[in-house]
Amino acid sequence: MNIESVVLMLCTMIITIPWAQSVSEGPKGVEEWFKELPVKKQKITKLHFYFHDTTTGPRQTAFQIAESNISSTTVTQFGRTFMFDNPLTVEPDARSMRIGKGQGFFGAASFEEPRFLMNLNFVFTQGKYNGSTLQFLGTNPILHRVREMSIVGGTGVFRLARGIATAQTYFLNDTSSIVEYNLMVIHY
Repeated sequence: MNIESVVLMLCTMIITIPWAQSVSEGPKGVEEWFKELPVKKQKITKLHFYFHDTTTGPRQTAFQIAESNISSTTVTQFGRTFMFDNPLTVEPDARSMRIGKGQGFFGAASFEEPRFLMNLNFVFTQGKYNGSTLQFLGTNPILHRVREMSIVGGTGVFRLARGIATAQTYFLNDTSSIVEYNLMVIHY
């Protein structure tokens, strides 16, 4: 095979692969997608990855953005709120392949126990879910061994997603944590 044929084949693959793995975008694309919805079949997708949260240091990914006037006087730091942009990886090692970002905010929302109110968006940047997102909204009782949170939406291949995410702390110290996520997602 000559070099021109190889280049042509590679260019064709680069152009067509995103089309094969994406959904139509823009108002017209979304409208067409909704027209086909009555005949679409629901899919269930299982996802597994690690969320790396660093609250201090040179690689900090979560920053405090607010606190209430009583945050420092309560055991749970009620009202203290953080915004984050955390890597998602396939393994617990932060150097393993990154598949996306966990972006959003969490705030201490309980006087009785450490419990966060979380608005969390998983933004996928690699593989067949590249460009798609999943949204979470709910409570995260961080000291529980396993936490369950609702998946309330999505974009891209996860349009109209719903489901359950379970989270388990894999590693925790004073400056960072690694959380293992297992997701069961229903989408079209």
